[in-house]
Amino acid sequence: MTLSSDAEAQNAALAVAAGSEDGSREGLFQLNAELPLHFGGSLQDPAIAWRLVGPSRAPLVVALGGISAGRYVTPSKMNKGWWSNIVGPGAPLDSQAFQILGMDFLGGSGATTGPDDAAQPFPAISAYDQAEVLARLIRHLKIDKIHAIVGASYGGMVALAFAERFANLVDRIVAISAADRPYPMATAWRSVQRAIVRYALAKNDGPEGLRLARALAMATYRSPREFNERFSEPPTQVDGRFSFPVERYLLARGDAYASSYRPEAFVCLSESIDLHEVDAAKIEVPTTLIAVREDQLVPLEDMRKLSERISGPSQLFEISSLYGHDAFLKEVESLRPIFSRVLGQRGDAP
Repeated sequence: MTLSSDAEAQNAALAVAAGSEDGSREGLFQLNAELPLHFGGSLQDPAIAWRLVGPSRAPLVVALGGISAGRYVTPSKMNKGWWSNIVGPGAPLDSQAFQILGMDFLGGSGATTGPDDAAQPFPAISAYDQAEVLARLIRHLKIDKIHAIVGASYGGMVALAFAERFANLVDRIVAISAADRPYPMATAWRSVQRAIVRYALAKNDGPEGLRLARALAMATYRSPREFNERFSEPPTQVDGRFSFPVERYLLARGDAYASSYRPEAFVCLSESIDLHEVDAAKIEVPTTLIAVREDQLVPLEDMRKLSERISGPSQLFEISSLYGHDAFLKEVESLRPIFSRVLGQRGDAP
């Protein structure tokens, strides 16, 4: 497999261990070896795109998000930063107290190796595979140990997989809205989304399929209460048919997503979520779980059961949010005291 065409376009901007005006460092780590995959098959010489911000001698925190997230955790000239509400100077995850490492997911739409139109079908990717390439990246960067992995949604699944497989490389993990296995109703919704994209790809219109799949997905990310409060206005007539406020919102979100993400990458990582299963009994790393009571994709009960199954020290925080599964992107003040307690102040161990 080769780098995706999107990745090729970005390579000129990614020099290995490159510096920048804002003090960040980023690079493209080439494994130069075959990478066996958890579900079978392999990738030849995959590359992993990464970005590191924060004081060079501060404790390292790896920040991983949903399948759309990548190495740009904080803002840069190229990207607004997917977690800019939560990570930054003085933010709940303080980039002045910690080094923050982000990476583009394997199989995603960034500069890390992913699906390529000209290549054979991309193999199935597991959260264990993401954990494997993260472990190799850590060694490549000559980092002895990670202070913490803070993962939300798919990133939380990767954090759990890493804790099971590479306990010697991390002191603690924080998993937000991520369990040890998928919720069947959530798999049902995602299965329909993938079917929409696959159908559109077969018709040579992948972006339109991704637009519709993302619109459907947005209805599952947020809470019913938020939609009830925001979209109670009556429909209007447009071009001879009724158009609903919630419809316009969802399709606008779909348009934005389809303009910047590859349909094949969406299918790959959406499937990876539904293939996810870790053995919680093998997780001995101190683990903090954060559950959102209104989360439709990862129910509170699933997070409670995971907390009971983990062998090592485990604590569960429950928060409430109008934003449902997307709370990790929005709830600054809810996450601040939890991160402070778990990660320590100014990078000190808790």
